[in-house]
Amino acid sequence: MATDYYELLGVSRNATPEEIKRAFRRLARELHPDTGHGDPEAEARFKQVAHAYEVLSDPEKRRRYDTFGPDGVNGGPSAADPFGFGGGGLGDFVEAFFGGSPFGGRSGRAQAGPPRGADLEVVADLEFTDAVFGCEHVVSVRTAVACTACQATGAADGTEPVTCYECQGTGQVQRVRQSLIGQMVTSSPCARCSGSGQIITSPCPECRGEGRTIEERNYTVDIPAGVDSGSTLRLSGRGAVGPRGGAAGDLYVHLRVEPHPAFERDGTDLHSTVRLPYTQAALGTTLELETLDGAEEIEIPRGTASGTTFRLRGRGVPHLERRSRGDLMVEVVVEVPTELSEDEEEVLRHLAELRGEDVAPPPSTLISKLRSAFK
Repeated sequence: MATDYYELLGVSRNATPEEIKRAFRRLARELHPDTGHGDPEAEARFKQVAHAYEVLSDPEKRRRYDTFGPDGVNGGPSAADPFGFGGGGLGDFVEAFFGGSPFGGRSGRAQAGPPRGADLEVVADLEFTDAVFGCEHVVSVRTAVACTACQATGAADGTEPVTCYECQGTGQVQRVRQSLIGQMVTSSPCARCSGSGQIITSPCPECRGEGRTIEERNYTVDIPAGVDSGSTLRLSGRGAVGPRGGAAGDLYVHLRVEPHPAFERDGTDLHSTVRLPYTQAALGTTLELETLDGAEEIEIPRGTASGTTFRLRGRGVPHLERRSRGDLMVEVVVEVPTELSEDEEEVLRHLAELRGEDVAPPPSTLISKLRSAFK
């Protein structure tokens, strides 16, 4: 696609203002989004053509463009204004020619009838095990519900909505405007009936013509196994209902999971720590370990060093998209005693002697006697 403004309009650099205007009008009829072709490339080219005309139709901007190129026009385009339309943007420029948004067109028309209700959000606090294995959780939300007094019509008992005389029930108002490229027809929601196509002459006293009231509602949410904090569930049609029979929006449930006192989660894996006396680490033992599935035995071999990690497969968190589960990673921390009895110290010193290991000398005899005297 050409980037030279003259080439974009299909005119020579010596073109007169009238020739530039005629070229723009011809291209605008072909490319304008209101023609309904819905081609994104055509819309993008229309923006470029409109900008080229906006520059070349202004004598001062045209002079700067001829001298310095695109960078000489309004300092060149920016990330926020890629086509260099300035603060007003493309919409303000096209308004002068077409009397409406460049992307309103047929595809941008609002549908007649009551509007859809708003989406709602709520936070659900879950226990750790409920998030791992799934559960049913009740959430409470204050929302708009259909008015039972008027059956969501908004009209008082014995009356009914009437067709809007402004838009004849279409919910749309069309306006014809003259522009440089001829007559342009634009559509917008009817202001009198707010696009619903109906007018309430006798509003329902319960909902004041809204067709809906505000109530507290409880919904039971099926929590799938394996969710975590930050997960969001969407409940279609559980949001606020629209006015006068409009469809309901959706309810988004944001999950927040309480931490577990013994396990730390990492994706679908769980991590825990078990503390061992140095004798059990040296000689080996069998431990009973609590998992989310109940107590299980784990074998600790002789000579287990601190920091050794054991993996219990399938004892982690279920995968959301498949039936398998993560693993439970158990890290061993070997504890060294800070206080020893005389017998324990004697045994350890004998062990060090057998292993040929140098250790600190025992405390002085006087200190030992003093300790013994006050025991």
